[in-house]
Amino acid sequence: QLKEEIRRGFARLEDPLAGLLAMLESSSDWKGKGHSLGYCITTELQLWIKAHPAVPQSGTKLKKLQARVLGMLSQCPANLLDPLISIYQLHTADRNYLLEHVSHLYLQGNYKEAAILSIKLKLQPDQDVEKMCTPLLLQDKANLVEEYVAEYPELQRKLLQTLDTWCEPSFNIRDIIRPYQGLSKYKPEKFNCRVLSKLIFRLLGRFNVDSALCPNVINQRHLRTLNYLFYKRFVEKTMTEKNWADHIQSTVGENRWLQGHLVQLLLRHCDTRGAAQWAQHCRVPPEMLPQAVAKELQKLHIQDRVEEVTKADNYEASKKKDYYHLPIPRENIHFLQTWEETLQCWEKVLQAGQVVGVDMEWKPSFGMVGKPRVALLQLALKNEVFLLDLPRLLEQAEAEGEKEKLPHFIQMLYSDAAITKLGYGMSGDLSSLAATCSALKDTEKQMQGVVDLLAVDKQVDGLSPEHSHEEREVRQQEKGLSLLVQHVLGKPLDKTEQLSNWEKRPLREEQILYAASDAYCLLEIYERLCKDPESFGLGSDLTESLVGKQSKKPRAKKQLNKQEAPSPSGQEFQGPRMEPSHPPAPISPQEFSVVCDNMLQGLGRYLRCLGVDVRLLDNEDDHRKAAEIARQEGRVILTSGLPYQTLRSQVGEGRCFSVNCSQKAKEQALQVLKHFNVQVSLGDIFSRCQ
Repeated sequence: QLKEEIRRGFARLEDPLAGLLAMLESSSDWKGKGHSLGYCITTELQLWIKAHPAVPQSGTKLKKLQARVLGMLSQCPANLLDPLISIYQLHTADRNYLLEHVSHLYLQGNYKEAAILSIKLKLQPDQDVEKMCTPLLLQDKANLVEEYVAEYPELQRKLLQTLDTWCEPSFNIRDIIRPYQGLSKYKPEKFNCRVLSKLIFRLLGRFNVDSALCPNVINQRHLRTLNYLFYKRFVEKTMTEKNWADHIQSTVGENRWLQGHLVQLLLRHCDTRGAAQWAQHCRVPPEMLPQAVAKELQKLHIQDRVEEVTKADNYEASKKKDYYHLPIPRENIHFLQTWEETLQCWEKVLQAGQVVGVDMEWKPSFGMVGKPRVALLQLALKNEVFLLDLPRLLEQAEAEGEKEKLPHFIQMLYSDAAITKLGYGMSGDLSSLAATCSALKDTEKQMQGVVDLLAVDKQVDGLSPEHSHEEREVRQQEKGLSLLVQHVLGKPLDKTEQLSNWEKRPLREEQILYAASDAYCLLEIYERLCKDPESFGLGSDLTESLVGKQSKKPRAKKQLNKQEAPSPSGQEFQGPRMEPSHPPAPISPQEFSVVCDNMLQGLGRYLRCLGVDVRLLDNEDDHRKAAEIARQEGRVILTSGLPYQTLRSQVGEGRCFSVNCSQKAKEQALQVLKHFNVQVSLGDIFSRCQ
């Protein structure tokens, strides 16, 4: 009835367009959200005009109406913008007049409204992208900034270059902020190099722009990778020398800035002779070396292999016996690079009743743009493992004009319900497979007969009673598949090659054995669980209950944890914590005082809600400030990842706690309260000023 009444009303009006504006200008409800009467009338007029083409006006009269409607657009709800722009033909209005109007909005401080109107009227090519986007970024409106440049590649590049210059080490971000001091909804904590860096990488990925356009953030990311690699090699001691050297060379390359940082790190972790050896190995120009290192370099003879620099190396053969051992002879591991070899593999794999362990390896991305591309596909059968050189095989098939044949076989394997496929965290593997070959993007939807042992891992009970106390201690240091192998087969996987450069050819012997073990252990776990499920707390119908199921938990980002090493600041590393033999005496939140590291601000705020005395580090604070505060004020440090290793050595025993960074604030808080036996009562909640 309302719609009919509206249409009759417009038919009676001499000038329906002027009539609508008069109604909207004098109406009190049209500025509210949702479908107001004003919205209903406006959309009906839009439809009515389509049925009455003679109605739209032109000339001076239309210009006057356009001027009136422009004044209204900055205040009207978002759902009215498109109908009003269409009805009053604003796309045909004088472009300079429109730009002037948007500029007026901008000068009044209506930055969001100016940007939205610019997007709707497609004015971006005639505007200064830095000027338009800066206040939006300060107000934490990155999504609007993305929308602003979405259709304009040139503006995308300009924006990325601008953001990258803000990340220069010598650049003072306060210079950008100064003109906007009185900005409403200004969020300074959201405007720093770390946040900008994340935004740049997101935009590079979304708009598929060459990352060379942003050298500053790329260098900073590479520097974090360098720090992480030095931590893995010299502090954690979990990376082999060859593996480490491969990554150092591919990270630093010919980049002078990174070479300078490499030299500083070498001097921090090695003696002068060691620094000189590695500088030679990584081809650092002699003029970049400090005098003492340069002198040492002159004494060195050219060596085929760099001597071991660190005295404490974890890779003696004696240590290998503590890890899972591949139970098949070396000649049963086949590295396949030609289609003829691969065909023989498929003949054995694609047989009804076959059980296949499937795994994939890719070069760790260390936080760089894009999804990792699979460099090696491992297929394990009883007594045999096939390692498929995926990039080489895909390249070969494309050269022969048959690029679909390898994806076809992989799809046949995954979709055949008669073949049992075993994996661990299959969802992440398959998303990387889809990034490597677009023809495989729907594999996950079509797969049948799969057993994701990650799902089993969640059901498996703790260590069986027969495991010794020593084995229980070792178990605490393992995680993921290695932990499941330790639990079911007695020894963990040796993961020293996990972060290898899997794209480099030829693969080293250690990489080949690691890749084969990763796939073959899946067969042995499955066989053991099927034989004796009850001893691991699983139902006797294991095979029936698991085939076809897969882990729903890890998707996209979390699955990358298999290979994508986080940067030191974000690494989810749980250092071994000594749990007290007796729980501490219960205390109230008022007696418990903590200092939270800057990546745990959410946890800090949550604990404060429960009445705990909390101090939070700012985003710009160095992690070491937490130790100073803890010593001065007698607080417990709450941190996560790599800083835990540094901070716990600077305070007393039990005064530093490593929180799981992947959990939400509530789960973290429960973890902390349980560990320190803090008893929260109803009266403690909101007992402190927030």
